[in-house]
Amino acid sequence: MPQYPNRQFLDFEEPIRNLYEQIEQTKKLASKNPKIDYDSTITQLEGAIVEKRKDITEHLTPWQRVQLSRHPDRPYTLKYINKMTTNFLELFGDRNVKDDKAMIGGFAQLDGHTAMFIGQQKGINTKNRQLRNFGMANPEGYRKALRLMRLAEKFNKPIVTLIDTPGAYPGMEAEERGQGEAIARNIYEMMRLKVPVICVIIGEGASGGALGIGVGDRVLMLENSWYTVISPENCSSILWRSWSMKEKAAEELKLTSDYMSKFKLVDGVVPEPIGGAHWDYDASAENLKKVLIKTIKELEKISPEKRITQRIEKFEKMGQWNEA
Repeated sequence: MPQYPNRQFLDFEEPIRNLYEQIEQTKKLASKNPKIDYDSTITQLEGAIVEKRKDITEHLTPWQRVQLSRHPDRPYTLKYINKMTTNFLELFGDRNVKDDKAMIGGFAQLDGHTAMFIGQQKGINTKNRQLRNFGMANPEGYRKALRLMRLAEKFNKPIVTLIDTPGAYPGMEAEERGQGEAIARNIYEMMRLKVPVICVIIGEGASGGALGIGVGDRVLMLENSWYTVISPENCSSILWRSWSMKEKAAEELKLTSDYMSKFKLVDGVVPEPIGGAHWDYDASAENLKKVLIKTIKELEKISPEKRITQRIEKFEKMGQWNEA
């Protein structure tokens, strides 16, 4: 986990920054006055940081949860894979166009059992973000994901997808190569996979970019992730012709994990460390790992035919409508 002063703070995390600065100042005083014991003061400040993180977490607005899902220090797909699994073997290419760096995947061992992990990967710095296209996959990314899913099915291994994307790449070249068809094909094929499929939204879960690897027996969300058809900013620009209403849009979209669970659009919410996953990578990965192991064991007890039937029925029941 990154430590202050390298840590980045969001606007509503400023009180925590102030406490860290007080700790740094106290440590400087301690180095100048070694005869004075400042340990109790530092301990009190560290306790105050935990309490402040807890207080902030309990009063987050939907827009603040969106901000947390995009926190620059938040763990991405590869971080979760490295923390949860061993012997990760990344596989590349869609066997058609090229390898999409925004979509990663490969076999890894989870609690000693092999599983296929697939997910969108954002970059950890400017150069890496450009390489990963900010987690926005092209058609070849979704075709690579489908190739890996079929490979997992061939060897009868469960599939775990980790979703974290602002959306599928909307560029002209992506549309020319069949972005819509690639996502639709994935949705169709994922419905019929014979192996257990678990989908987890670990950050941003936007539109078709999420759905392209988001059809599974169980769909889970991390506590401070979001899942909806459009981002608050784009929703605001469409409805109010301005991004200034993004906070209201986040409220109206009901995109947070508590609403998604209430609407039965996801099957469970995985808790995060106090203040968000970016505060403790190990604890966040451990929380998710426990849920994944338990869920895979539950799904493996069900026959493939029954799993497929339940999966289809699960998605058919989504949504509300009135007949005139």
